[in-house]
Amino acid sequence: MSDKVKIFDTTLRDGEQSPGASMNVEEKIIVARQLAKLGVDIIEAGFAISSPGDFEAVRRIGQEIEGPTICSLSRAKPEDIDCSWEALKGSPRPRIHTFISTSDIHLKHQFRMTREEALKRAVEMVERARGYVEDVEFSPMDASRSEEAYLYEVLEAVIDAGATTVNIPDTVGYALPERFGALIKGIKDNVPNIEKAVISVHCHNDLGLAVANSLFAVMNGARQVECTINGIGERAGNASLEEIVMILKTRKDLLGLDTSVVTEQIYPTSRLVSSITGMMVQPNKAVIGDNAFAHESGIHQDGLLKEKTTYEIMRPESVGITQSTLVLGKHSGRHAFRIRLHELGYDLAPEDLNKAFIRFKELADKKKEVFDEDIEAIVQDEVLRFEMPDRFKLLSLNVKSGTETQPTAEVEMEVDGTPVKDTGLGDGPVDAAFKTITKITGTKSVLLRYSVNAITGGTDALGEVTCRLEEGEHIVLGQGAHTDIIVASAKAYINALNRLEYKKKVKRERLV
Repeated sequence: MSDKVKIFDTTLRDGEQSPGASMNVEEKIIVARQLAKLGVDIIEAGFAISSPGDFEAVRRIGQEIEGPTICSLSRAKPEDIDCSWEALKGSPRPRIHTFISTSDIHLKHQFRMTREEALKRAVEMVERARGYVEDVEFSPMDASRSEEAYLYEVLEAVIDAGATTVNIPDTVGYALPERFGALIKGIKDNVPNIEKAVISVHCHNDLGLAVANSLFAVMNGARQVECTINGIGERAGNASLEEIVMILKTRKDLLGLDTSVVTEQIYPTSRLVSSITGMMVQPNKAVIGDNAFAHESGIHQDGLLKEKTTYEIMRPESVGITQSTLVLGKHSGRHAFRIRLHELGYDLAPEDLNKAFIRFKELADKKKEVFDEDIEAIVQDEVLRFEMPDRFKLLSLNVKSGTETQPTAEVEMEVDGTPVKDTGLGDGPVDAAFKTITKITGTKSVLLRYSVNAITGGTDALGEVTCRLEEGEHIVLGQGAHTDIIVASAKAYINALNRLEYKKKVKRERLV
């Protein structure tokens, strides 16, 4: 038996059936190009008869995308089979995929057919598809809830009729891994002509078991897995391509199986599908979530810094992520803090490191994540405060604003010891103050983030404002507090400008 598992990507068909994930033809072409770059074996490009858009997507993907087999889904109806062929006939590697249910619950309530009628229809439609293409896939829908003897009978008949792949769907995500694996083994042991076809599986995630069921199927002889990027799909989704592929790659020592997927393209493909469908990946999603290679625990960070394999079973680079992330928060330790300081250009003496680490821990208790600008602010406050004279100082601020008044700010500052006064307009009182300060200081910086927090309660609360500024390669954080939020905003902005001036001064001195 082959040690290669084919990856059948159905992002453009089943994945697109996720509510809100619909794609137009051009978007499907873009995703299909990336799937080919990813190295999937089969792309299910759509359900040709379902809409003119799907027909056009299947047709164009079949003609324009090189590499993978291009597949169109068809119900077990003559018009579906014929429509799929019309869409696929320009493709160098076409596949027609047809299906009908084999579970009694589906046959009775949905199809209103007898078992005999369903078997006859399945054989006829496989034969019809085989008249057009050599590569025909058949799926007995709801196979995991079908009576096994009848399922074996249907599979034997469609293989005799020309099916080259028989796909076993867990259509409603009902199966349990061990039982699903046993079902695949039963098919191998009880379908006499099964060696003439590839066994595939298509598992849904209603109970969160799609990947586990697919894995048990592969361990019992399946050699094609149908899956989607980011696990998107009908209801709770499908088996996640990135998880299937990386399980096989990471545990090749145990499973002895692999795929043709270029794993370094996994993350770029995930991001592309998210951006086109608007379905974002949860941070803790395996393999491609934002936190998949992020470490905050001090114990984990310490081990990772000493030897990456202590806490990473995959390299982030192997899935297309640049590097691991050490998230600095309240669980982080001194080792990770010192390393981040070094990366930021600060090699502190033990006494200064200790002072900065204490401040870092105090801040980390208040914030979910501590950013580089926070760390630099801590160092500048605790260690470098005597080296950083303020070039800009706020002397006074008066703002006029209201429903009938154009917001106006009158600002008096001290610039390099010289008083300067100016007035400016804005869209609001804070905007007017910032624009006036910008005019006085001549800064070329860009405001990246502005946030306000109440330090105390009540209408007289002390407000704390944070400003994040960027100029060239420098990003700084400024903070200001006052009961008047406009004054707090001006103080935070000027504080950030002073930090920016200090950074530029340090860089100039280093160049000299």
